[in-house]
Amino acid sequence: MFLYNRLGKEQLLAKLKIKVRQKIVADGLDENVFDVTSTTIPKEKNRKFLKMQNNLSGNFWREATEPLMILAPMEDVTDTAFRELVMRISQPGKLRVVFTEFTSTDGLCHPVGRPRVEQRLKVSESERDLLKSLDIKIVAQIWGNNPEKYHEAVKYITEEYHFDGIDINMGCPVRNVVAQGSCSALIDNEPLAQEIIAATHEATHLPLSVKTRLGVKKIETERWMQFLLNQPLDAIILHGRTQKQMSEGEANWQEIARAVSLRNELAPHIKIIGNGDVTSYVHALALCDEHQTDGAMIGRGIFSDPWLFNPGRPAISVDERLNTLLLHLDLFDKNWGNTKHFAILRRFFKIYISGFRGAAELRARMMEVNTFDEARITVNIFLQENDLICSLPDEKTINII
Repeated sequence: MFLYNRLGKEQLLAKLKIKVRQKIVADGLDENVFDVTSTTIPKEKNRKFLKMQNNLSGNFWREATEPLMILAPMEDVTDTAFRELVMRISQPGKLRVVFTEFTSTDGLCHPVGRPRVEQRLKVSESERDLLKSLDIKIVAQIWGNNPEKYHEAVKYITEEYHFDGIDINMGCPVRNVVAQGSCSALIDNEPLAQEIIAATHEATHLPLSVKTRLGVKKIETERWMQFLLNQPLDAIILHGRTQKQMSEGEANWQEIARAVSLRNELAPHIKIIGNGDVTSYVHALALCDEHQTDGAMIGRGIFSDPWLFNPGRPAISVDERLNTLLLHLDLFDKNWGNTKHFAILRRFFKIYISGFRGAAELRARMMEVNTFDEARITVNIFLQENDLICSLPDEKTINII
């Protein structure tokens, strides 16, 4: 069992600054040269110091004063390419937080499996620039069932990456994952859930959240929320369905509101984010207002409208839709090349190719392509045949590593 300390913010910062100075000395550098509140240290001299330094920033969950609108983590969807695309077409200030795809703690702790698993944590240079300029936070989501591996994996993420928070997946309903005792299965295993949260909390100073559901086979909001609200968490993202429901039926926002009431009584400092069946930005705001949540997480709604975080924009033209598809192809290609299957992109085609004359035929053609070049040619032929404009930026303007 891991132990954790309930440190106040000032105590935590003081403790971290001591660790930074110790690290500087251990690396053979002069501690008097560096001010731990400065960001002017050259990267090439002390990269690890910079990572520790950057992580001295505040807790974005606790600092939020208005509803946070969040893009949900989705398998084979919210990679660095798609996150960047959504940020590019969103109105500044509307999208506030993004999540990585969920990342296995077992994989991160495996010497052979780590390089492949780390793809899920990739943040391209161009995405990083957008995160900074738009003041959007990025959270690494992890999953597993072994507290020791959580501790090891989270320590590694904290030291080697620049994330703004850590999220523990206790909500994925997929049966083979639940059968391992992970994700939604932890709702019915409070002792293990407590060990995992404690181990994660001990391994990092980053804000910690849990994404979860109302129950496993039945709704157990009161029991499960009372447990979570007594853990060292900064936020709980609550999907309004049970594991058994998967994505069937309607999300129960009344139960999410019940969790908010419990939070108000037991742990006012913990943010409650609602999730499930959010169809638009305006709808998200209305749900937050009605149920008094601290924000809304949007998942499948982005498939109906990738411009969801750009409310009030004019109708999206056909050429804008298709040029956005070309941009997505370009971002995916430059980030992954042949290291990921092209077929992953097919699930996105309907997002862009719908709602206009000839969409069904073009979509059918696109489902037959197997390479980036074939896809680009197919889209450009349609644009030319319909006197539309290809406005994709010059490749040199898309700086991706």
